[in-house]
Amino acid sequence: MLEYDGTDFSGWQVQLGKRTVQGEVARAVQRVTGERVVVHGASRTDAGVHAEGQVAHLRTRTRIGCDRLVHALNAHLPPDVVVLRIDEVPEGFHAQYHATGKTYRYRLLERPVRSALRRNRAYLVRTPLDLERMRASAARLTGLRDFRAFCTEARTRGRTERRIDRLDVRREGDEMVIEVSGSGFLYNMVRTIVGTLIWAGIGKLSPDDVSAILESKDRRRAGPVVPPQGLTLVEVRYGDGPGPASP
Repeated sequence: MLEYDGTDFSGWQVQLGKRTVQGEVARAVQRVTGERVVVHGASRTDAGVHAEGQVAHLRTRTRIGCDRLVHALNAHLPPDVVVLRIDEVPEGFHAQYHATGKTYRYRLLERPVRSALRRNRAYLVRTPLDLERMRASAARLTGLRDFRAFCTEARTRGRTERRIDRLDVRREGDEMVIEVSGSGFLYNMVRTIVGTLIWAGIGKLSPDDVSAILESKDRRRAGPVVPPQGLTLVEVRYGDGPGPASP
């Protein structure tokens, strides 16, 4: 399990000439074990997106125990990425394909002036937001739905049905926190949902409008894709709980 600050990364996935989380972890593994490995992540987070509970798997022949390997890898990783835990998993386990659910959190800074300290962890919204209107709109998006209107079609292949189990909107001090849990998410789906809920919060959309957008399957009618810095991958679930389990 990994934690990282995505600010200075070009996302999870290795890209030629760019700094990525996958690349840094693979490099640390090679330094510790001497092996060149492919590190498979449960979520290919975009540039600027953070993680508290990213899960990844790799195959290694090392005899270093899991607890010692955590400390050995962290000694070779940069300050903005850290291994929290390592578990042995059954042969055939895959961090991405065996995941049964994920939770993401998006933070909105709701105040007139920007923050120097939270500039990379929350998205500034200067207009006051209507919490109850956002909650009512969020309720229209739960369950098994076709989220074609809430994804970037150029990067989305195949079926666009997904299940959202929970879409919670709450205020914490001067922040509005949106947390979404589901079976999986399309490209830019979470950030588009947040953009649409912002429109609801400022009075541009009603809950009925959100339902109509969902039914339309028309991306042009939904809200904008909000910036990545407010988004954090909180948890990846396998079976009945977080973290790796037998597939």
